[in-house]
Amino acid sequence: MIGYIKGTIEGIMTDSILLDNQGIGYQIFTSHLAIQTMGTLHQPVKVFTYLHVREDELSLFGFPTTEELDAFKLLISVNGIGPKAALSILSVLTVRDLALAVLAGDTKSITRANGVGAKGAGRVIMELKDKWKTEDFLPSETAVEDGAVDSVSTGGSIQDTVLALVSLGYSELEALRAIRQIHEAETMESGELLKAALKRIM
Repeated sequence: MIGYIKGTIEGIMTDSILLDNQGIGYQIFTSHLAIQTMGTLHQPVKVFTYLHVREDELSLFGFPTTEELDAFKLLISVNGIGPKAALSILSVLTVRDLALAVLAGDTKSITRANGVGAKGAGRVIMELKDKWKTEDFLPSETAVEDGAVDSVSTGGSIQDTVLALVSLGYSELEALRAIRQIHEAETMESGELLKAALKRIM
């Protein structure tokens, strides 16, 4: 098994890069988001890899961080989600956003990926919801301007939920409006409140 490859980027395609390592060019399939962060042509890079084996094909997949690689491995462990669909999901959602979507049961965010329908998104949520914990992926309070969060005079779980919704692509105003519709918001934990808020936004 190849754990990682260090080399220089000699080609950038829509779904892969060509990485030169000591005169050997490795085509490594990856997500659009990863391609944007890996760098430019002729730049040295370290790519964490996964070798996908099929009867008629060997394909190398890679990411600039182990976090992204681990998320990819989790996705392809889901029934019906292959490497192509996993890359599609990681092309529209960061690992943190994917985890929050899974924990909140947010199929809408996952179906933004090309080729992933409601059923596929539902399987991702069902099979991965026990793999992550909400508190591990909620952003810090500094991720959003203080004024937006301070406008809700409540505890940390509401602030965390506002920040989580913003990280999923909703505006601060949408987040605050949704939370204000939940009468029990002040007594709910972050994960529970996030699920309730998403239902009101959608």
